[in-house]
Amino acid sequence: MKHDPNCIFCKIVRGEIPSKKFYEDDDIFAFADIHPIAPLHALVIPKKHIATLSDATMQDAALLGKMLVVAGQIARENSS
Repeated sequence: MKHDPNCIFCKIVRGEIPSKKFYEDDDIFAFADIHPIAPLHALVIPKKHIATLSDATMQDAALLGKMLVVAGQIARENSS
């Protein structure tokens, strides 16, 4: 899996920076934002380093779609 040694999100995925994990699988990592602006503020990121959305390719389409599904799952599981 492609990583950037200087990317803060890659460091979180590798466990170099602590986080409150909501979800993890082989492709995706979801964790609590350190400065939440809502009662549930989760960041859902790919484990593959994609610096910006404009860097995503058609080969990333399934991964990006999976991230949306996981975001909804996290919201449902953590709603009060």
